[in-house]
Amino acid sequence: MDYQSTRGIQRKITASQAIIQGLACDGGLFVPEEFPILTNEDWTFIQHTSYPNRAKRILKKFLDFTDEEIDYCVNGAYNEKNFDTPEMAPLVFLHDSLAIQELWHGPTCAFKDMALQILPYLLTVSAKKNKEKNEIVILVATSGDTGKAALEGFKDVSGTKIVVFFPEQGVSQVQKQQMVTQTGKNVMVAAIRGNFDDAQNAVKKIFNDKEIAEDLAKNHIQLSSANSINWGRLLPQIVYYISACATFQQKGMQEEINIVVPTGNFGNILAAYYAKKLGAPIHRLICASNSNKVLTDFIRTGTYDRNRLFEKTISPSMDILISSNLERLLYDLTDQDGEKISEWMRQLSTEGRYTVDRKTLEKIQALFWAGYADDAMTYKTIAQVWRDDHYLLDTHTAVAYHVYQQYRKETNDTRTTLIASTASPFKFAGSVVKAIMGETAIQKTDEFTLLKKLSEATNLPIPQGLRDLDQRPVLHTTVVNKEEISPVLMDYLQIKKD
Repeated sequence: MDYQSTRGIQRKITASQAIIQGLACDGGLFVPEEFPILTNEDWTFIQHTSYPNRAKRILKKFLDFTDEEIDYCVNGAYNEKNFDTPEMAPLVFLHDSLAIQELWHGPTCAFKDMALQILPYLLTVSAKKNKEKNEIVILVATSGDTGKAALEGFKDVSGTKIVVFFPEQGVSQVQKQQMVTQTGKNVMVAAIRGNFDDAQNAVKKIFNDKEIAEDLAKNHIQLSSANSINWGRLLPQIVYYISACATFQQKGMQEEINIVVPTGNFGNILAAYYAKKLGAPIHRLICASNSNKVLTDFIRTGTYDRNRLFEKTISPSMDILISSNLERLLYDLTDQDGEKISEWMRQLSTEGRYTVDRKTLEKIQALFWAGYADDAMTYKTIAQVWRDDHYLLDTHTAVAYHVYQQYRKETNDTRTTLIASTASPFKFAGSVVKAIMGETAIQKTDEFTLLKKLSEATNLPIPQGLRDLDQRPVLHTTVVNKEEISPVLMDYLQIKKD
């Protein structure tokens, strides 16, 4: 299977080449030239096997890897050492027609582990296949969860370094502590004075800077990405949606389901769209946003407009105004019109907005529905679900649950629904404690004490990856302005200008 750029210039490269490169040379994102369709034989196999075997069956259709190489990648990632449940992404049924897919049973307690535990294996195998002799530097902008998951996946991986930038005031106390205490001989972590979009834009600029690329090449360094702009990061996310559909089928549910995804960068819900393209029985994709509802407005109107107030919310991993992966969807729905995509992305860069044509908007609205929840709604939803179902939601999954309720009320669609749960509630303990115990419970209390308070109040254990975080030594203290990201990176890599 060959891959091509969404901007239409770079074409006919292999999956392994796309994974190494991360971002296309024309600034676009790599996508398959065509998508396979799962056969009845595939579905029968997937229904009656384990999560790792499901992953192997699906990944094989997209990668230029041997069976042995795929086995190596999957077995290294999806095992009981990395995940605290053999199901990897278990379904919890709150009602007959509603299930939560818990995607946070990996080492960093967030859904990013589902992809970032396997990406280092995909990348190192890809490098070997292509006889890549350069050192690979993974460059990451994070709104919280991707950074820690990537650090954990790539720490001490031979032939790689990983550099992570996060917004200094844009992540939770727990998320920050996870990153600044990260061990590993090949890791660098820095906070930026700015928001996630500032970090993401700076990282994209580095990828597209030909002068930097030349300087890196002279020093035998190849940049790659662990953000969902990298196909190797997005591909494994398709697996868990197909796995969920197979589990529904195991239980005798043959009808199409709806899937609700809390999303900011559009990668997680795009993976569900790709699962539908492969033949998964999915009816409607429901996009859930927080107060930074640029995606909700786009799906409803066809105009993407980032010229708005950036809001810091209690669901910080969704505090994003530039949703990179939307470009992949638009490329698919415009019948791979790279020129059109390039023009829209140019308008977004120069004017901060673009409007898609009517035909494209009609396709989007036939597939997607969108809603949002502000912080007050999020708190209320966490309390409601804990009270009514004795199930504890994190702040991002609560956004999705609220939007699910909106959708049911506005459409009267009662079909079976899956909600993607993207983080452990303990990762955002302060907000969750406030939701179920009230404002006074969090006063004069840090997040690490609140972890214990939440565990005691709910009788749920603190996940291993979050225990004793405050006792770990801080190893990364760098704070930079957004304009300094490039020189800081080059300094860390010990690259001097001629």
